[in-house]
Parts: sequence; structure tokens; C-alpha cells
Amino acid sequence: MDDRNLTPPYARFLVRLIRPFPNFDFFFVKSLRQRAVQLLQLRPGDRVLDAGCGPGGSFPYLVDAVGHSGEVVGVEISPETATNASRRIAKNGWSHVQVVVADAQQVTLQGKFDGLLMFAAPDVYASPLALANILPCLKKNSRVVIFGAKLSRRRLGGMFNPLLRSAFSNLTFASTPRLNYEPWALLKNHVDEITVQEYFFGWMFLAWGSINADHQG
Repeated sequence: MDDRNLTPPYARFLVRLIRPFPNFDFFFVKSLRQRAVQLLQLRPGDRVLDAGCGPGGSFPYLVDAVGHSGEVVGVEISPETATNASRRIAKNGWSHVQVVVADAQQVTLQGKFDGLLMFAAPDVYASPLALANILPCLKKNSRVVIFGAKLSRRRLGGMFNPLLRSAFSNLTFASTPRLNYEPWALLKNHVDEITVQEYFFGWMFLAWGSINADHQG
């Protein structure tokens, strides 16, 4: 497959624009990344998987959580985007962080992980094939946290659902699942209990839960 087909047009422009600034991240996303990593309840020495890691915006918080004795593994389908993640790793001298350029549906991962983050990665958390491939790599009781966009059930937010749906469709892959009210529905089948917190008038969400052995494999 042509590498250009693995990166939406807007993302190709964005990753090139921020490439000279390896540690760049949008200010309004930082607090959400921090919250997502806190919900993973990681400890020093843990191994954590960041599936759909993008340019590595969550790496700093994951590194702080697992310490120098832990490991952070990112998976990113887009080689162009993964280049930015690799530059971030090199800039910060993180010897215990790596990026695997691969489709989450097919990636081969070594060992077991203590946590899984899927931040703004609907092609992963809403893909049955991707979840079937990576969830068995988690230890029992590992925490899973996802963040993404959704349609809003709130009165004000609901008025703009058509606009959000159109923008989302135009800015993502053709294979990206369409927006709905519960993008965490698939993950709910793999965790004991899922908790959801909404943001930005109900258009964004954080969802988290713990993997049980009965849901693995």
C-alpha cells in the first residue's frame, strides 16, 4: 500500500509542519492526556502500550508513569507520523521508548503489557480486528483507557452533531468507523466494567476499564 494512503491529507500537512518541534502538542489536549495516563494506574517498571500513538504526544506522561525501569511501546500505522514520534524519542533521550510502525490489526508484539492507551485512535478502539490482536497482549486486570470524539446527546451539542460528523468524515481515513453516541461499545465487551466521562459539550469522551482474564484471548 502507498504510504500516503496511511496518512489523511490534513495529517500529512500537520506532521510536516510540526516536525521541527518534536515536543509540540496542542495545549488543550495536554490535560486530557495527563488524565488518561493517570487512569491507567501505571507503576514504575510497568510496560505500557500506546496504540495509535500518533506523533507521541502521550509519551511524556507515560514515561513519567513507568519511570526509567519501565517501557513504553507505541504502535502507529502511518510512517510519516511515526517519524515525528521517533524524533520526539530522540530529542528526549528516551532509551526505554520505541515506536512500531504497523497496523494494530496485524502488529506483532513481544511480551505482556500492564496498560493500554488508545488516545484519539478510533481505527484501533473501534476495530474488532485490532482489539482481537492487541488485547491478548495485556496482563490480567490491566487498565485500558481510550479517548476520542463522539456525537452528543446534550441539547446544545446535539445541534452541531451533523457538522461534527461531516468534519470527522472528511478528516479521517475512509476505513475509520463513523461517529456514533457510544464509540466505546466494542471495548465494553472486553472489560469488566467501563466508566465514561464526557467533555466539550458531549463531543469528546474518556472511557476506561480493566481487562479480566475471561475476556482475553
